[in-house]
Amino acid sequence: MGGDFAPEAAVKGAVMALDGLSADSRIVLFGDGKQIREILAAEGCAVDRFDIVPTAEVIEMGDHPAKAFQAKTDSSIVVGFGHLAKGAIDGFASAGSTGAMMVGSMYAVKPIEGVIRPTISSSIPTVSGRHALLLDVGLNVDCKPEVLAQYGLIGSIYAESVLGIERPRVAVLNIGEEEAKGNAQSKATHELLKADARINFVGNVEGSHIFSGKVADVIVCDGFVGNTVLKMAEGLYRINRAMGCDNAFWEEMNYENIGGTPVLGVNAPVIIGHGCSSPKAIRSMIRSTEQCIRAGLTDRLRRAFKEE
Repeated sequence: MGGDFAPEAAVKGAVMALDGLSADSRIVLFGDGKQIREILAAEGCAVDRFDIVPTAEVIEMGDHPAKAFQAKTDSSIVVGFGHLAKGAIDGFASAGSTGAMMVGSMYAVKPIEGVIRPTISSSIPTVSGRHALLLDVGLNVDCKPEVLAQYGLIGSIYAESVLGIERPRVAVLNIGEEEAKGNAQSKATHELLKADARINFVGNVEGSHIFSGKVADVIVCDGFVGNTVLKMAEGLYRINRAMGCDNAFWEEMNYENIGGTPVLGVNAPVIIGHGCSSPKAIRSMIRSTEQCIRAGLTDRLRRAFKEE
């Protein structure tokens, strides 16, 4: 029931996702059972291709996230997180309230032991043809170097297990490539990452190289900087599209092809989608969730932080 165009977009996107999933994957829909069945009928899709968990409440975008999560216990987000926490589902995705999704991530499934602060990340295209990972992109706008260093490890594990990048190159987003460049935060982060033998740290990367794919596969920054970069890229995509520019790189910048933002560092796969998600974006979000599940991402992160 989450998103500006729910439940139509969510259900139609789930139908679109069916053919791209593994044979043993199963989509569970949380929401108004009557509406879900009506949309499936209109799409010509058999109801038995999904599991449906009926819910009666909706956390609206204007609701206070924490208060709504406590008060609307029969909402699709709260019920979904309940199933995730007890292991009845393996991953959870929604285009609903970002705040409520973060409340559920932090208090229903909880951060992995040893993770100082979970992060949200974004897969970004590069002209080299493969994707890179940018984190954090808006969850933590102020970060201590120790937190950013953990992002380097978390991002490296995600890039290797989900994006399929062997020995991903990890870099700090900075105003220059030289080791001495940057503010106190970036310099301290540089030293911590350089000392971590578990990751392939390559130093600093400038903003001009983010989308080149030549320098780094995982780019670490605080949420203030990361969100600014992400919004700038989204704006450039819209401008180029309006100007008639049509090529594979710019189309990869389309949020519909990425689908959602994974919450990394919590005890189960959680994907947060854009509130304006179309059926195509929902399909991408579901596929991303399945990728995280099948890659065993959560277990890999738990093992990494257990070894610290």
